Amino acid sequence: MTTSTISPPDIIDQFLGTAAAATLAEVRDSRPDARANAQRSFDALFSPVDDSEISIAERWAIAAFAVGLHGEDVLGPYYFAKYAALGALPAESEALGAQVAAGRTSGPYGTYREVNLAKESTDGLRFTVPAAEREVLGERLTAALEHAHLLVFRPRESSPEALDALLAAGWSTTGIVTLSQLIAFLAFQVRVVHGLATLARDIQDGSNR
Repeated sequence: MTTSTISPPDIIDQFLGTAAAATLAEVRDSRPDARANAQRSFDALFSPVDDSEISIAERWAIAAFAVGLHGEDVLGPYYFAKYAALGALPAESEALGAQVAAGRTSGPYGTYREVNLAKESTDGLRFTVPAAEREVLGERLTAALEHAHLLVFRPRESSPEALDALLAAGWSTTGIVTLSQLIAFLAFQVRVVHGLATLARDIQDGSNR
């Protein structure tokens, strides 16, 4: 006789909430590698062995901004609270929150450099951190936020010039790679949580009929 085991709650379960996580336990456990890899990625990015190229505080601040751009009611506050708990000054938290609000828009959009795709180009917000908030947040974090906005809403405009802006602000090549991985992971996490939450609601609605 075989017995089934339920995996311990992970960060995605935490975002889903107790009821939705319980509803989806069997579904998620049917893909153990996907569950485990998502948690490993989260742990590697936010509890790294080496944080010399991008500090823990920077990771949570960038995450709070990037997730906040998606307007997520659960993920955004979680990452923002983690950033604030690391000792961010009130002025820094206020400046970061203001930039989340200022950076929200719809996308993706941007200009294609390829001639045959030029007609598909669409214009949108060109996000830059104002001077007052730039002074509070610092050039290094400011550059990271502007790059995060680029990757979230204007990925087609990623360019060597965009990377040069990060280098000029003090980012190393290794730090830029980790920054890009962080932003990509957060976009993935937002999509997964949103999709699973929708699935849980559908299952629960079906069982109540």
